[in-house]
Amino acid sequence: MTTSTRGAHRTPAVLVLEDGRIFRGRAYGAVGATFGEAVFSTGMTGYQETLTDPSYHRQVVVMTAPHVGNTGVNDEDMESKKIWVSGYVVRDPARVPSNWRSTRSLDEELAAQGVVGISGIDTRALTRHLRERGAMRVGIFSGNALPDEGTMLAEVRQAPEMSGADLSAEVATTEAYVVPAIGEKKFTVAAVDLGIKGMTPHRMAERGIEVHVLPATATLEDVYAVGPDGVFFSNGPGDPSTADHPVEVMRGVLERGTPLFGICFGNQILGRALGFGTFKLKYGHRGINQPVQDRTTGKVEVTAHNHGFAVDAPLDKVSETPYGRAEVSHVCLNDNVVEGLRLLDRPAFSVQYHPEAAAGPHDAAYLFDRFVSLMEGQRA
Repeated sequence: MTTSTRGAHRTPAVLVLEDGRIFRGRAYGAVGATFGEAVFSTGMTGYQETLTDPSYHRQVVVMTAPHVGNTGVNDEDMESKKIWVSGYVVRDPARVPSNWRSTRSLDEELAAQGVVGISGIDTRALTRHLRERGAMRVGIFSGNALPDEGTMLAEVRQAPEMSGADLSAEVATTEAYVVPAIGEKKFTVAAVDLGIKGMTPHRMAERGIEVHVLPATATLEDVYAVGPDGVFFSNGPGDPSTADHPVEVMRGVLERGTPLFGICFGNQILGRALGFGTFKLKYGHRGINQPVQDRTTGKVEVTAHNHGFAVDAPLDKVSETPYGRAEVSHVCLNDNVVEGLRLLDRPAFSVQYHPEAAAGPHDAAYLFDRFVSLMEGQRA
């Protein structure tokens, strides 16, 4: 439910967590009410890419950086067709954008797309609360006729939880489309869209790959109808324990031995396809400054993350799976969470983070080259 934003910066707003903690501030963006899972992002830049990442569907994003909106909004940095976050929380919004690429303010963009936000609250205190108590349901309420605290809390507790949520089909394309290779075409890749970001097929196109982006509901027959040299499974929102259909499609790809690459949700799909479990993290990894070690090289990368679930796979041994041996290839150095998997007997690997990394960092861009190498090896 949203209304106009005229005078929004003077309009009172209230953020209510499901455990009863309340923060009071001012409306930012659209005025009304919204609900979702409260999560925090540690990125200091790239907020436009964050807002338009489909993986944030049904989440209320708290920005830990205190000053947000200085670079405004443009039409070039969108990662999808719209803003996907359910709500937005900032401490000190920029009054006037200051960037040569800006065409409008962040406040105006949030309002135009009906995204309810709140500003002027202590986001550091809110982030510390979420770190201690974990991600939880939240509501943002704004306007002159705010409900009483008991009513707001009851509405928050009636909102759906993220555990058990099957959301990929809600954000994925409904019609297949093609992103042509840039320059000489070298390979064809079928990309299963579970919530794909626009930069991902672009990174592949830069490497001479023609990318056929398919709906989340695509069957194994749909995948192979495009004659792929490789198959890609994208990022996306929701609980991977609900993703039975893409798991079965991926198992079909593994059985055929086609080179396979998955990121984020795709990493969790590979984990399930190999027989591993998944679990919900206490508060997840979100931001563009997460340290990950590539265990195959020993290199430490600063990486972009957005995930609240993880794969439950052993870090200390090679596992036997229906498709041969598998190992954990990447690990988060903050908490030892599995950040990548690879098969040793078939051409398949995945990472939990975002190597396309718009707006950065670009430490993990080599993973697209690794995918190309698998396809070259298969062709040879």
